[in-house]
Amino acid sequence: MSFALPVWLAVQEELLGNGGSDYGAPSCFDEYDDEALFDLFHLNRACITFILDAARIRMKTVAPKNSVLSVDAMVMVALNYLAHGVSSPSVMQKVGQCQSECLGIMSTVSGVIAGMSDQFISFPLTYEAKNKVASKTQKFCGIPNVLGVLGATHFKIRASPYEEETFRGFVNTLGYTSVVSQIICDSDGNILSVEKCCIGSTFDQELWESSFKGREMEEEIHGPYWVIGGKGYILSKHVLTPVSEPANDGETRFNEAHTKIHDVMWKTLGSMKSRFKCLNQLGFTQGNSLDKKSNIIKACSVLHNIAKKFSVPPPTCTSTVEPQHPGKQHSVEINPEALKVRQEVIKTHFLQVSKRKTPPSEEITEEKTEQV
Repeated sequence: MSFALPVWLAVQEELLGNGGSDYGAPSCFDEYDDEALFDLFHLNRACITFILDAARIRMKTVAPKNSVLSVDAMVMVALNYLAHGVSSPSVMQKVGQCQSECLGIMSTVSGVIAGMSDQFISFPLTYEAKNKVASKTQKFCGIPNVLGVLGATHFKIRASPYEEETFRGFVNTLGYTSVVSQIICDSDGNILSVEKCCIGSTFDQELWESSFKGREMEEEIHGPYWVIGGKGYILSKHVLTPVSEPANDGETRFNEAHTKIHDVMWKTLGSMKSRFKCLNQLGFTQGNSLDKKSNIIKACSVLHNIAKKFSVPPPTCTSTVEPQHPGKQHSVEINPEALKVRQEVIKTHFLQVSKRKTPPSEEITEEKTEQV
């Protein structure tokens, strides 16, 4: 999982120690059976209970003192909206709120859940954690020293076409208006990092260079590890991109391995957007008001990781694969040191594959010939 066992246990201890009489208390979710819970919230009972207990502690500090809704009801409204992108009539009727009021509640609760990202979204920091993630990734695709898959992820929004300059800034490479966030996931589809929320015309490389994680990695803070990046990124010592024009079998095999691990990001996003329909359309926004959109994206990322911890499948058997956005083609000169390291990876782990796959009979013949 993206957060280590000690962190998970610490959260459990916090809930037990600080939850007071609310921990494990009956909630408004109890009135639904398991099927109805999943239909309304795309999560199971155990997962909802954990989320509710974690959020209840924090909600007490932000919920309006004169609110007619309990914290449980506010969390219910938010989870329902995140799951469907609109409040279900049965939930609105239950809590006695209209659609506009539900939007305000959702905004408050999503901000609280987004604030939990430091506990439930964690990049591997210790040597042991990095080695574990890198080993698992190498086993999955064959590429060594990989800490995660990097993606500039677009989320549709509505922008006013009457504000021409602002509108143009939101139009992405596929021609629709969006905001874009930088996400890193591991080979299992756990979210390791979410940061930045920029207008849709922002290019992948720009996001990386201005991001905290990008600066940390390029400044060697995380050591000699890679993140997997697509064609929108420039090959560097810490961003591993595919070979643009493979010249031999080794480079072809490397590109196939790169595609295999890179596709994990888009399958992960497809799963997230299937579970949290709100991510398919974040609604109207302006360039100077992206914080609420960022909170929704972070909140869904937190909930995605928790759902995976509880092994909750997405609502559909086959998740929609997120379309990859064509990246900006860079004409800058590639770092020769980075190119050399990538070629060494290909030589060591992919060019030698053909030799190891030589039929046994041929290997014996060659060995006997050398002995003679």
